[in-house]
Amino acid sequence: MTTTMSPPIPEILETPLAASRTHRPLNVVIVDEELPYPPTSGKRIRTLNLTLRLARRHRITYICHRNSDPAEARQATDFFRDQGIAARTVDWSPPPKSGAAFYARLAANLLSPLPYSAVSHDSQPLRQALREHAASHPVDLWHCEWTPYVQAVRGLPKGRRLVVAHNVESVIWRRYYETEPHPLRRWYVGGQWRKFERFERQVMGEVDRAVAVSSLDAERLRRDFGARRVDVVENGVDPAYFRPQNTQREPAQLLFLGSLDWRPNLDGVRLLLDRVFPAVRATVPSARLCLVGRHPPTWLKQASAAPGVELHADLPDVRPQLARCGMMVVPLRIGGGSRLKILEALASNTPVVSTRVGAEGLELEPERHLTVVEDVEDLPGAIIRAVREPAAMASQAERGREAVLARYGWDALADQMDRVWIDCVAGQSLSV
Repeated sequence: MTTTMSPPIPEILETPLAASRTHRPLNVVIVDEELPYPPTSGKRIRTLNLTLRLARRHRITYICHRNSDPAEARQATDFFRDQGIAARTVDWSPPPKSGAAFYARLAANLLSPLPYSAVSHDSQPLRQALREHAASHPVDLWHCEWTPYVQAVRGLPKGRRLVVAHNVESVIWRRYYETEPHPLRRWYVGGQWRKFERFERQVMGEVDRAVAVSSLDAERLRRDFGARRVDVVENGVDPAYFRPQNTQREPAQLLFLGSLDWRPNLDGVRLLLDRVFPAVRATVPSARLCLVGRHPPTWLKQASAAPGVELHADLPDVRPQLARCGMMVVPLRIGGGSRLKILEALASNTPVVSTRVGAEGLELEPERHLTVVEDVEDLPGAIIRAVREPAAMASQAERGREAVLARYGWDALADQMDRVWIDCVAGQSLSV
């Protein structure tokens, strides 16, 4: 679940939350990796939009590691304070994923029964902060905003436990395994896949409630990990911000949009550069590929010098790119959850061409709302057809926008999470 920069959302405080007005406010502690501000990734956008809305109904305390960038950490703390949300950050960050020390930690993880992501996000300072809060404050619900953070709330004396599965992590690791050509890396990734399967099974057995972002992921959690109390609160979009612009589209301009420091996106970009875009350009010489995202690695900066390729890093506003392009291309073969960037594109009336993995988890109809192909090898033909049929693609995008507006607004999704919180604390179940 990734995207690039989206703005702060001050206007959301104007609309009252509809759900459960007669229930007393809950005391909820959200446990997370960092404060989800500024909203520069899909996870942050989702978490921030729901948290701001739910904070109008409940007493929320956000306890997490500090954001790794000092300036961003100060900005995030100030923003949460201005929104009336108590935030406590501990002075610790997960270790970086680069350098010799990173590879030493990967090697050491061979001796651990836990996946590397779970080990690297488990900190004693965070556990201590949670114990101190539990000792001095009432807590109705510990809301873990990612599966590995369930470890931090184990053993706390009070409150129910809920986990949000932004992805089914073992599905991502299985797809890493299936697409990794190097034998040694494939062996290591296979080990991480199996560790995550065991870890997710353990987590789903101990929490009071799990929240998935799609019905597909909810079914995976029930079927594969025995989760009995699973609800779906989907990803959303702000239709007031992402909306059609009065800009002439360029049918032969392809847009890739997503965080360029996330492995599934980088895998997709490599495929675009190596296989998809050259095949498109051989038939449509005027085609251009625009790569937009945050934190691009050095190799991508070099690769973007290829003919017809542009790289736009860390843009504060992606709407001009969505308005000008002929289509957004989603070339993913690795991923989980669902893509907020598809919702943002369709809300902007931008046509979307995606692989099946890229589009999964969204309640959208292929060929009616967006173009979906089975795998990356089928993308060039679909893109060429889309370039040649801009009117048909525009009509498809309009239907996609109608579907997105009808289902994926943040206010309605916050109402759903509100009901999940209340029913979880009451010991009830919304599971189906």
